[in-house]
Amino acid sequence: MTLERFFEQNREAALGFSGGVDSAYLLYAGLRYGARVQPYYIRTAFQPEFEYQDACRLSRELGVELKVIPVDILSVDRVGANPPNRCYYCKKALFGVLKQQAAADGFHLLLDGTNASDDASDRPGMAALRELSVRSPLRECGLTKDRIRELSREAGLFTWDKPAYACLATRVPAGEEITPEKLQKVEFGEKLLREMGYSDFRLRLFHGAARIQLPRSQFAKAAAEADAIRAALGSRFDTVFLDLKGR
Repeated sequence: MTLERFFEQNREAALGFSGGVDSAYLLYAGLRYGARVQPYYIRTAFQPEFEYQDACRLSRELGVELKVIPVDILSVDRVGANPPNRCYYCKKALFGVLKQQAAADGFHLLLDGTNASDDASDRPGMAALRELSVRSPLRECGLTKDRIRELSREAGLFTWDKPAYACLATRVPAGEEITPEKLQKVEFGEKLLREMGYSDFRLRLFHGAARIQLPRSQFAKAAAEADAIRAALGSRFDTVFLDLKGR
């Protein structure tokens, strides 16, 4: 199966669109092969502002309207409590809302950007997608993350080298309640670190402290800028430390 063949067989679809590498390329491919693909951005407290802005930019550049669905995800049962399988309940809720909206708009096929590199056995959210009959064309067509980046670069998509990004909820340890304040602290800290030139990192909460996970190639930079990092994050975090395990 190729993406061209997939979209020949499926001419209309609703796409859960995050603005990341995978869903961006899937949207591009669907439009390129003449399908009517409608991107939907489900906006919650779990997505930082830059993800929303990237989704808007990519949609504009591809000449397609982005439909935004706001969802109060923390009001969903079993999500705010943050059990180990929180992602299952979150995906079930978000794609359930998307399925209803897509049907109201005349779309009966739902797509997501899961690729062939994603480990289905380690992702509770993928079980929810299966239950809702959401299809993952990139995965079905055997397209890995590296191949998608390569194809995205050839297509001229600005997302081709965008670092993988998990939602803000993953920064809160499993079993610890997720609150808007915690999510805002993480988004604030990660925004400052990006502005300081760091990339492909995570700022995780650890007993109220900021635990920064960086690629090892950025350790020396962080050591040299330790005082500046503490000063930048000091208004929200009393303690800031570098996880030497890295990413």
